[in-house]
Amino acid sequence: MAKDQTCVFCRIVDGEAPGHVVMRTDHVVGFLDVRPVFKGHVLVVPREHVVTLPELPDRLVDPFFSAVRAVSAAVPQAYDAQGTFVAMNNVVSQSVAHLHMHVVPRTKGDGLRGFFWPRSRYAAGEPEEYAERLRAVLAG
Repeated sequence: MAKDQTCVFCRIVDGEAPGHVVMRTDHVVGFLDVRPVFKGHVLVVPREHVVTLPELPDRLVDPFFSAVRAVSAAVPQAYDAQGTFVAMNNVVSQSVAHLHMHVVPRTKGDGLRGFFWPRSRYAAGEPEEYAERLRAVLAG
């Protein structure tokens, strides 16, 4: 499996860098974004170092999108949200050069407009709480 030791997401996947992991499968890892649009914002990444969606190997398409679907179904339940916003950048606006899908909790009137993504920060102890809530829903 291809890795890039300079990539922060590869390091989170390998447990070498901190991350509030909410999902871990043979092919995919999901963890909280450190600068969430809204608290509970998850990044879903392939374990293998892949930079853009066109580079995602066919064998990883189903595991990757199945994980994104599972997280997007769990987020509203975990956080009392009404839905999710699911998005991906390829190269432009891709802050980390490792394929990642954003799954953001949404509620009516939350202020998110178009592609302007205001960022927030977690208070002490909140990332652990948000990660645990989503892990519990994903576990069924």
